[in-house]
Amino acid sequence: MSQLLQDLTLTAGIGIGATMVMDAWLMLLKYRGVPTLNFAFIGRWVGHLLRGKLAHPAIAKAQPIKAELALGWLMHYATGIAFAGLLLAIQGTDWALHPTLLPALLLGVGTVVIPLLLIQPAMGAGFASAKTPTPLQNCGKSLLNHAVFGLGLYLSAVLIAGLLR
Repeated sequence: MSQLLQDLTLTAGIGIGATMVMDAWLMLLKYRGVPTLNFAFIGRWVGHLLRGKLAHPAIAKAQPIKAELALGWLMHYATGIAFAGLLLAIQGTDWALHPTLLPALLLGVGTVVIPLLLIQPAMGAGFASAKTPTPLQNCGKSLLNHAVFGLGLYLSAVLIAGLLR
């Protein structure tokens, strides 16, 4: 197997694993009655984005897109893989064989800027959820969700490194 293929496989494994950890966290929140993101709205936003429309006053009221839920989940996992790729680009693939928590956690927390400054405004919630009834609470949930994703990056790398030994 070429080095490029090994690196891509490692990136995908870490990204998918980290996204699964985040999904388990979101399922726990949902089970406890905490509202979580509807991935159909991500798919709807991406579907409209592909048609040239970036921003919406309220994504829930935008025209539905065919297979938007599937598209939302696909984008969720593709984003997780991309963030894992960013971590490995910064830390090097050797980090994946000897993972440490801090770089993964910092990157996970750092990724919260994407929803707060790009996705939420584009979906009609305003910068950092400013147009929602509870912006501070929503920002805190986003930060915690992305910290859990960072923990997932670390745990996935630990698992994969253990399997490779």
